[in-house]
Amino acid sequence: MDLKQNLTKYADLITRIGLNLKEGDNLQISFNIWGLELARLVADKAYELGVGDVILNFTDEEHQLSYYRKAKDVTYFPDFKARYLEEQAEHNYHRLVIHAANPALLKSIDSDRITAAQKAKDLKTKKVMEYSMSNFIKWCIVAVPNPTWASSVFPGLEPDAAMEKLWKNIFMATRVDLDDPVAAWEEHDRQLKLHEDYLNEAHFEKLLYQGPGTDLEVYLAGKHIWKGGSGYSQKGDRFFANIPTEEVFTMPDRARVNGTLRATMPLAVMGKLVEGLTFVFKDGVITEFRADKEQAVFEKILDSDEGSRRLGEVALVAHNSPISNTGILFQNTLFDENASCHFAVGAAYSENIENGENLTDEEKQKEGMNDSLIHYDFMVGGKDVTVTGVKADGTRVVLLADGEWQI
Repeated sequence: MDLKQNLTKYADLITRIGLNLKEGDNLQISFNIWGLELARLVADKAYELGVGDVILNFTDEEHQLSYYRKAKDVTYFPDFKARYLEEQAEHNYHRLVIHAANPALLKSIDSDRITAAQKAKDLKTKKVMEYSMSNFIKWCIVAVPNPTWASSVFPGLEPDAAMEKLWKNIFMATRVDLDDPVAAWEEHDRQLKLHEDYLNEAHFEKLLYQGPGTDLEVYLAGKHIWKGGSGYSQKGDRFFANIPTEEVFTMPDRARVNGTLRATMPLAVMGKLVEGLTFVFKDGVITEFRADKEQAVFEKILDSDEGSRRLGEVALVAHNSPISNTGILFQNTLFDENASCHFAVGAAYSENIENGENLTDEEKQKEGMNDSLIHYDFMVGGKDVTVTGVKADGTRVVLLADGEWQI
């Protein structure tokens, strides 16, 4: 594997397809030491495409640990930092996150401190989150490995071999290993749009989920819109929010979800691996929650605010996908959510409802759109889960069965 060549192709894919950068755009890149080489390549290609300015936002794992261990007040987040992030978006700075997950980094930290710090930041930066959730700016999340993550995914390998294998799987999942990744993504987007078009034309009133531990009825927002693959910024520029992506997703009605739901994959969050998540919904609210491992960690997420116990997203993903076919638990939601159907608790995306970016908070809630400081995906899909669409007249259509699209 030629790492340098693939990194160059990765940067080309990110700038041309992920963010669709052009003259007049600016860019902010968030990364840590493991993403430095890719960040430099992306910045270089961004300038070639006419981008005016690139801000490199470096974070450090050791500093992060020091902060959580020793900072006197982890809830302190100054207003000027929030305003700085808002100003970036308002000055046409689009956002790239190069995620180098270290699932064990915060394992020794009291989850109460992590939750408190995150909630304080989320409260101050709610407008920044809304800028992304409403596609006010173009944004994209990608991943690079780090040794701890690689060894966690491939515990039987030596560190260098684990890193190489994780890189190989990232390049495969993102189609960077192909001769022409940009062309491959254009074709992939076309296929996702076929499912998007069908679901929007069918206009199902609700979805039914059946599987081990799952018997769930999910009504969709009345003016819901399905999205898959590429999306569009409010200025009309096409971009991909996630690389990779295999999903077609929409907005559930925040007040009309009932039944039981069991996650089919573990969820890596706050340095912990939460396993065996089981939910009970009544009138849209999670009234009961259990987990086989690390239950308290996810409970803290569910207690973030009123909207955190409601659904903000429902996504359909075929089990027969490049990521699922690796048979790997990546312990990284960016990849794991694209191996399986999934839901998200918390905030909904404005693009998933008609005229969503222009609705007031009251209008959004009336239309069934959920609002929250948080947005956490968890996986509920696979060969044992059947998803059925139900129209207003009672017509039923099986959408996914045995892990495959039926439409």
